[in-house]
Amino acid sequence: MTQQFDSFLFGGDWNPEQWPEETWEQDVTMLEHAHMNEATINVFSWTLLQPDEHTYDFSKLDAIIALLVKHNFNIVLATATAAVPAWMSRLHPEVLRANIDGVRNTFGGRHNFCPTSDVFRSQAKELTTRIAQRYAGTPGLQAWHVNNEYGNGGGICYCENCAQEFRLWLKKKYGTIEALNQAWCMNFWSHTITAWEDVMPPLGTGDGIGTDKSVISGLLIDYRRFQNEAMLDCFIIERDAIRQNDETTPITTNLMSTFKDLDYFAWGREMDIVSWDNYPGMDTPASFTAMRHDLMRGVGGGKPFMLMEQTPNQQNWFPFCEVKQPGEVRALSWHAVAHGADTVQFFQLRQSIGGCERFHGAIIGHDGTENTRVFKETTRLGEELQQIGTSIMGSAVRSRVAIIFDWESYWSLEACVGPTKGLRYPDEVHRFYKAFHSLGLSVDVIPSTADAQTLAKYAIVAAPTLIMVKPGVAQSLEEYVRKGGRFITGYMSGLHDEHDLIVPGGYPGELRSLTGVWVEEIDAMAPEASIEVRSGESASGETDSTPAIEGQGTIVASIMHLEGAKPLARYGGDGFYAGTTAVSEHDFGKGRAHFVGTALDEGGMKAVAIRAIDGLDLECLDIPEGADVAVRYAEDGSRFVFVTNLESASKRIVVPWLAGEESLVEQGIAAPDYGVEQSDAVIAAREDSARKVKAGDDGTVELSSYGVAVFHLQ
Repeated sequence: MTQQFDSFLFGGDWNPEQWPEETWEQDVTMLEHAHMNEATINVFSWTLLQPDEHTYDFSKLDAIIALLVKHNFNIVLATATAAVPAWMSRLHPEVLRANIDGVRNTFGGRHNFCPTSDVFRSQAKELTTRIAQRYAGTPGLQAWHVNNEYGNGGGICYCENCAQEFRLWLKKKYGTIEALNQAWCMNFWSHTITAWEDVMPPLGTGDGIGTDKSVISGLLIDYRRFQNEAMLDCFIIERDAIRQNDETTPITTNLMSTFKDLDYFAWGREMDIVSWDNYPGMDTPASFTAMRHDLMRGVGGGKPFMLMEQTPNQQNWFPFCEVKQPGEVRALSWHAVAHGADTVQFFQLRQSIGGCERFHGAIIGHDGTENTRVFKETTRLGEELQQIGTSIMGSAVRSRVAIIFDWESYWSLEACVGPTKGLRYPDEVHRFYKAFHSLGLSVDVIPSTADAQTLAKYAIVAAPTLIMVKPGVAQSLEEYVRKGGRFITGYMSGLHDEHDLIVPGGYPGELRSLTGVWVEEIDAMAPEASIEVRSGESASGETDSTPAIEGQGTIVASIMHLEGAKPLARYGGDGFYAGTTAVSEHDFGKGRAHFVGTALDEGGMKAVAIRAIDGLDLECLDIPEGADVAVRYAEDGSRFVFVTNLESASKRIVVPWLAGEESLVEQGIAAPDYGVEQSDAVIAAREDSARKVKAGDDGTVELSSYGVAVFHLQ
């Protein structure tokens, strides 16, 4: 797998236009001291470049780029189109989005443009064209950055222009009003349409039930599809304008992992390299962050990605802006590299003094010096990446486990009015993902439409809450399992077709034959309720190598009949379906399918995963909570093994094939000395952090707080 860049990009968003020009040189010099070699510029500069409809002024951007070229910096150059200028809002108010009630927004915020606005599209194309013509071939130009975080902060547009374009989109898709009425089940509540102009977006004043649900679910799903395509068209317009002037430099836009409104698999097919912004919450599990990295790698077709943004310290939009602990940002950075990042970048390089992001972390803080903890830790990370980052670039992640992530199932599941509001699609995918992550198994995240040939690369494929099964998906899964594959799915899967209509004939619809179960009813539980799941005398499924499936189920419980499958665990309690099957296993051709009837806790899901992989040639580990083990494979046959601790408590991880190996980097960063008397424990921790990790004879890796170990196995 070839690398996209000549060197490992280490830098991030720099907004010198917010500062006097006399500070710029000092900024760049300080960043050089931190071993930074890249700046992402021009992200929000539209009005500076185009102060009115007919005037363009690139003098300030010329000066910024000239300074970066002088210092041999790598440049990621944005197109500046993520926020509509005030003059455009005044002259062409139709460029602004309308909210769920159809009310047009006023000037302000960002991502405030209507994706179907001809004025926005033409103005954005013109500006992008001029930027590409002017700066293509600039020394150090590594990538073009189109717009920024599409959809974030703006939401879906419900304006009249979108309504008109939506009707044209529907007419092209369905051909006739009769076909549309059938696809949406429009006899419900006398919703039958007799003219195309009667179609309305799912407005709050009409069929919308908030932004996520609708009286007519097919309307909502199609409107989300339409908005996704309209927004993607905006990206393609700017991308193509660049390509007419620069044939080779990679083009990207920064994605946001599990962001709901956009189907990123569709976007990944249009991007040269995927980039994304990683902002885990204060209580985000390490495995959830790992899943998001793997999702973004999957969106990019398995290629290395760019870590375009992360914070070097606080995240300003949290209700409580905790500082990052010593070593935490370094651990998060190496964690990203472990899962496929070929860059480490930050927002922001210099901290703003105004606006809502002034308390968001930065490499250069408000003090403007190199004396801060954040600057010193960044310098340490920069030294490491400078030494070994380039040798890791282009190496691949190889997985024999795949998890399906499907944006249309995301929309469909969370659009359901019943049986519960407790299901959140990314959380349910993570429930399955974490079971494999805890076993140290690398996971690819793939779309539901992956064909049987793609599925055949994996020993096991899981499809959590795949509520919408699109045409051909069930057939590909059946072929995969029939030829020997292992498949796991479960509650809320297989219920809907591509129009978001219930599949007649019983749940789980087209997956019924494959799973060998019929789900007759779906029970829902209150947030504090749970149901016991346990292996019984006739349902243990227990072998010498697999544990009994024991745990608690929450949120929903599938009440099911066996149609060829055998029970692995049953529901407990004293309800009327106590003793019925909770987890099943079905031999199908040469393979096997498992159905998990309820949202199992971690222990229960891990036991299911162990059962599913029983007999497969997969080497498992025991990964403690908050830790991560990942491997990247170089073209020369060597391996980079990353062992990361994403928590403040020390960790002990056993990786047998690391026995006796020494890490390439020191393990951690100790708490800084603020001039107070240090305890023996603090002094010992500082000394411990300054050593390289050597795995024990049995492969034991001891990691201190936010410790990192990177091994190169030849």
